[in-house]
Amino acid sequence: MTVPKGSGLADSDLIKLYSERILALAADIPRTGRLDSPAASVKRRAPLCGSTVTVDVQVADGRISDYAQDVKACALGQAAASVVGAHVIGASRDEIHAARDALKAMLKDDGPTPPAPFGGLEVLRPAQEYKNRHASILLSLDALSEAMDIAARSDCA
Repeated sequence: MTVPKGSGLADSDLIKLYSERILALAADIPRTGRLDSPAASVKRRAPLCGSTVTVDVQVADGRISDYAQDVKACALGQAAASVVGAHVIGASRDEIHAARDALKAMLKDDGPTPPAPFGGLEVLRPAQEYKNRHASILLSLDALSEAMDIAARSDCA
Protein backbone atom coordinates (compact mmCIF):
# COMPACT_ATOMS: atom_id res chain seq x y z
CA MET A 1 0.00 0.00 0.00
CA THR A 2 1.47 3.35 -0.97
CA VAL A 3 0.69 6.66 0.60
CA PRO A 4 0.35 9.90 -1.38
CA LYS A 5 3.14 12.41 -0.80
CA GLY A 6 2.19 15.09 1.67
CA SER A 7 -0.57 13.02 3.27
CA GLY A 8 1.24 12.87 6.59
CA LEU A 9 0.43 9.16 6.89
CA ALA A 10 3.00 6.40 7.03
CA ASP A 11 2.27 3.00 5.47
CA SER A 12 1.99 1.44 8.93
CA ASP A 13 -0.59 4.06 9.96
CA LEU A 14 -2.79 3.26 6.96
CA ILE A 15 -2.50 -0.46 7.55
CA LYS A 16 -3.62 0.05 11.15
CA LEU A 17 -6.46 2.33 10.10
CA TYR A 18 -7.77 0.08 7.33
CA SER A 19 -7.88 -3.14 9.34
CA GLU A 20 -9.24 -6.37 7.93
CA ARG A 21 -12.42 -5.90 9.98
CA ILE A 22 -13.04 -2.42 8.56
CA LEU A 23 -12.46 -3.64 5.02
CA ALA A 24 -14.77 -6.64 5.58
CA LEU A 25 -17.54 -4.35 6.86
CA ALA A 26 -17.04 -1.98 3.93
CA ALA A 27 -17.37 -4.88 1.48
CA ASP A 28 -20.66 -6.10 2.94
CA ILE A 29 -22.99 -3.15 3.57
CA PRO A 30 -26.53 -4.28 4.42
CA ARG A 31 -29.76 -2.59 3.38
CA THR A 32 -28.34 -0.84 0.32
CA GLY A 33 -30.58 0.84 -2.20
CA ARG A 34 -33.59 3.09 -1.75
CA LEU A 35 -37.09 2.69 -0.32
CA ASP A 36 -40.05 3.25 -2.63
CA SER A 37 -41.92 5.62 -0.33
CA PRO A 38 -39.90 6.59 2.73
CA ALA A 39 -41.29 8.61 5.62
CA ALA A 40 -38.06 10.61 5.37
CA SER A 41 -35.03 10.70 3.11
CA VAL A 42 -31.82 12.61 3.82
CA LYS A 43 -28.60 12.95 1.83
CA ARG A 44 -25.45 14.06 3.60
CA ARG A 45 -22.04 14.88 2.12
CA ALA A 46 -18.65 15.14 3.78
CA PRO A 47 -17.18 18.32 2.25
CA LEU A 48 -13.54 17.41 2.75
CA CYS A 49 -13.58 14.08 0.91
CA GLY A 50 -16.83 14.20 -1.04
CA SER A 51 -18.28 11.03 0.50
CA THR A 52 -22.08 10.90 0.42
CA VAL A 53 -24.73 8.83 2.14
CA THR A 54 -28.46 8.94 1.44
CA VAL A 55 -30.77 7.24 3.93
CA ASP A 56 -34.45 6.40 3.63
CA VAL A 57 -36.54 5.42 6.66
CA GLN A 58 -39.98 4.14 7.47
CA VAL A 59 -41.07 4.54 11.08
CA ALA A 60 -43.83 2.74 12.96
CA ASP A 61 -44.64 3.40 16.62
CA GLY A 62 -41.54 5.58 16.95
CA ARG A 63 -39.14 2.87 15.76
CA ILE A 64 -37.46 2.24 12.43
CA SER A 65 -39.50 -0.35 10.55
CA ASP A 66 -37.64 -0.18 7.23
CA TYR A 67 -34.37 1.37 6.13
CA ALA A 68 -32.26 1.69 3.01
CA GLN A 69 -29.03 3.49 2.29
CA ASP A 70 -27.08 4.59 -0.75
CA VAL A 71 -23.44 4.83 0.32
CA LYS A 72 -20.72 6.43 -1.77
CA ALA A 73 -17.96 6.83 0.77
CA CYS A 74 -14.45 5.76 1.70
CA ALA A 75 -13.91 2.43 3.45
CA LEU A 76 -14.32 4.08 6.86
CA GLY A 77 -17.67 5.63 5.92
CA GLN A 78 -18.73 2.34 4.37
CA ALA A 79 -17.77 0.42 7.53
CA ALA A 80 -19.84 2.80 9.68
CA ALA A 81 -22.79 2.44 7.27
CA SER A 82 -22.42 -1.33 7.46
CA VAL A 83 -22.67 -1.40 11.27
CA VAL A 84 -25.60 1.04 11.24
CA GLY A 85 -27.45 -0.87 8.50
CA ALA A 86 -27.05 -4.18 10.32
CA HIS A 87 -28.64 -2.90 13.55
CA VAL A 88 -31.00 -0.08 12.63
CA ILE A 89 -34.34 -1.90 12.43
CA GLY A 90 -36.27 -1.40 15.65
CA ALA A 91 -34.17 1.54 16.83
CA SER A 92 -35.88 4.65 18.18
CA ARG A 93 -35.07 8.26 17.42
CA ASP A 94 -33.44 8.63 20.86
CA GLU A 95 -31.28 5.54 20.27
CA ILE A 96 -30.12 6.89 16.90
CA HIS A 97 -29.26 10.28 18.40
CA ALA A 98 -27.41 8.58 21.28
CA ALA A 99 -25.41 6.44 18.85
CA ARG A 100 -24.50 9.49 16.73
CA ASP A 101 -23.46 11.52 19.78
CA ALA A 102 -21.45 8.64 21.22
CA LEU A 103 -19.66 7.99 17.90
CA LYS A 104 -18.77 11.67 17.65
CA ALA A 105 -17.47 11.66 21.25
CA MET A 106 -15.55 8.41 20.65
CA LEU A 107 -13.79 9.92 17.63
CA LYS A 108 -13.19 13.43 18.96
CA ASP A 109 -12.71 12.91 22.71
CA ASP A 110 -11.85 9.19 23.12
CA GLY A 111 -15.32 8.73 24.62
CA PRO A 112 -16.99 5.39 25.23
CA THR A 113 -18.10 3.09 22.45
CA PRO A 114 -21.61 3.79 21.15
CA PRO A 115 -24.27 1.85 23.07
CA ALA A 116 -25.88 -1.38 21.86
CA PRO A 117 -26.85 -2.27 19.27
CA PHE A 118 -24.22 -0.01 17.66
CA GLY A 119 -21.21 -1.21 19.68
CA GLY A 120 -19.64 -2.54 16.50
CA LEU A 121 -18.66 1.04 15.68
CA GLU A 122 -15.77 0.46 18.13
CA VAL A 123 -13.86 -0.89 15.11
CA LEU A 124 -13.51 2.75 13.97
CA ARG A 125 -11.71 3.90 17.13
CA PRO A 126 -8.29 3.87 15.35
CA ALA A 127 -9.60 6.71 13.14
CA GLN A 128 -9.60 9.11 16.13
CA GLU A 129 -6.28 10.63 15.17
CA TYR A 130 -7.40 11.20 11.55
CA LYS A 131 -9.76 14.15 11.99
CA ASN A 132 -10.14 14.53 8.23
CA ARG A 133 -11.95 11.15 8.21
CA HIS A 134 -14.46 11.89 11.00
CA ALA A 135 -17.11 13.50 8.76
CA SER A 136 -17.22 10.46 6.48
CA ILE A 137 -17.52 8.09 9.44
CA LEU A 138 -20.38 10.15 10.90
CA LEU A 139 -22.37 10.46 7.64
CA SER A 140 -24.75 7.53 8.17
CA LEU A 141 -25.74 8.44 11.71
CA ASP A 142 -25.88 12.18 10.92
CA ALA A 143 -28.23 11.53 7.97
CA LEU A 144 -30.27 9.00 9.93
CA SER A 145 -30.63 11.36 12.91
CA GLU A 146 -31.94 14.07 10.60
CA ALA A 147 -34.28 11.59 8.88
CA MET A 148 -35.68 10.49 12.24
CA ASP A 149 -36.28 14.14 13.19
CA ILE A 150 -38.14 14.72 9.90
CA ALA A 151 -40.21 11.57 10.37
CA ALA A 152 -41.08 12.61 13.94
CA ARG A 153 -42.19 16.08 12.79
CA SER A 154 -44.38 14.64 10.03
CA ASP A 155 -45.91 12.24 12.57
CA CYS A 156 -46.99 15.22 14.66
CA ALA A 157 -48.53 17.10 11.73
